Amino acid sequence: MSSKSKGTRLERELFHKFWETGKFMPLRIAGSGSTTLPSVDLLIGGQGRYLAIECKAIKQGKKYISPERINELKEFSEKFGAEPWLAIRFNNQPWYFIRIEDLEKTEINYVVSLSLAQKKGLLFEELIN
Repeated sequence: MSSKSKGTRLERELFHKFWETGKFMPLRIAGSGSTTLPSVDLLIGGQGRYLAIECKAIKQGKKYISPERINELKEFSEKFGAEPWLAIRFNNQPWYFIRIEDLEKTEINYVVSLSLAQKKGLLFEELIN
């Protein structure tokens, strides 16, 4: 399975998790990374909240994310009036939702490890309650 199709599958999985709560209306923005304009993978509304979510998946180790992608998430969220979140799933782990200010930064990129996600991230149930 290509990383693009895996990403699409995981975005849809998260879309359905929000839908199934009965409290949130999710929108999946197809091709969010393929435009020069700021965009996000998922936009969630409900309970008086708007969440702008960038989705990432990794088997193990660390996920590196470009500053440009994080800046797009910030810019989109500010203009839309949404909370910016990075959603990440490691193999055989639940989804973790991390605030962008909690991401670690290298000289070049932002980086997320499983230990950082477990320490700083929220689980789905914590995010929606």
